[in-house]
Amino acid sequence: MTIVCNGRKHEVHNLALSQILIELGYGQLTIATAVNGRFVPVRKRASVLLKEGDMLEVVAPRQGG
Repeated sequence: MTIVCNGRKHEVHNLALSQILIELGYGQLTIATAVNGRFVPVRKRASVLLKEGDMLEVVAPRQGG
């Protein structure tokens, strides 16, 4: 299925957000995620299922000030 991650189209084979993140190379990185504009906490990622055309945003925290 095709999803949009950070503005780019990606073909993915999994449905669960946790598995899609691994598939896209985010694995064990510390990141924040949102699906279709809604924040998804780490503990909920395994139960959130994406569908064709969903928008995924992945943000890595930045240090500094």
